[in-house]
Amino acid sequence: MTTAAATPQTTLQRVAVYCASNEGAHPDYVHAARALGTLLANRGIAVVYGGGRTGLMGAVADAAMAAGGEVIGVMPHGLVEREVAHRGITSLQVVDSMHERKALIAELADAFIAMPGGIGTLEELFETWTWATLGVHRKPLGLLDTRQFWEPLLSLVARLDQEGFLRGAPAEWLVRHDDPAHLLDRLMTFDPPHVRRWLSIRDT
Repeated sequence: MTTAAATPQTTLQRVAVYCASNEGAHPDYVHAARALGTLLANRGIAVVYGGGRTGLMGAVADAAMAAGGEVIGVMPHGLVEREVAHRGITSLQVVDSMHERKALIAELADAFIAMPGGIGTLEELFETWTWATLGVHRKPLGLLDTRQFWEPLLSLVARLDQEGFLRGAPAEWLVRHDDPAHLLDRLMTFDPPHVRRWLSIRDT
């Protein structure tokens, strides 16, 4: 009798959370941020994030700290000096630039979760996603899909594919769910796809 292979489990000690410094237009976003922060703390997983005290950033951090979790913030000097840094978290790492901030967050994290957010959140998501498709890392990347926020993005990715601008299937790197617990469970069993050749050169 043949038994099915067990689903691989990824050990997550720290999860990077990309999210907004404001609360958004609907209370569901703040509720989801608090639920995620509480969940990560309850599972003994540290939060790594941008270090802010406002908006969804602050909601994630405050919830994780209230549940007894560890929260590591990473913020450039310029933003700390504007008094947006969270002073009530476990650790605040102060760096010189936004580039160093993103690099350190990526280095510390075992996985990434993007919440609804603005341009900065999208920029962090796309850079981390690009690194995965190029083989720079093989860490799971999740979308917390509160209010189906990420649906237009995935429609755009499908359009990029239709128009011939993608190679392989970059969306395979994304794990999406509207429930934080289900999303985290799926990240822990994520099996990274093979890195595919991304450049197509036509004969002239």
